[in-house]
Amino acid sequence: MTESPKPFLAQNNNVPESSEKSVSRLRAADAIREATAQFGVVTGLAPHAVTGLRTRAEGGWSVLVDVVELARIPDSTSVMATYRVDLDAAGELIACERLRRFTRGATDS
Repeated sequence: MTESPKPFLAQNNNVPESSEKSVSRLRAADAIREATAQFGVVTGLAPHAVTGLRTRAEGGWSVLVDVVELARIPDSTSVMATYRVDLDAAGELIACERLRRFTRGATDS
């Protein structure tokens, strides 16, 4: 006799309702808020802008955050950086890395 496959969580009626509610889906706006707040705490840099957002295959979000790394006068010569901030499905920071540095006045080609 073969063993039947285990049902998916959504089909499992034996799981208490409270445990199903503990698995939450983070909305995009909340992901941006969490990413910028946690990024600022970890790096000590103030987020200037969010320039990208996408879901991660493993769950959670990947957020691109621009910051001023070196303020200069005039502002157009300030050194900026783009960081990728990854959050898990619960909104906790799991990775952060600088992707590029550029002057504020530079444009992508």
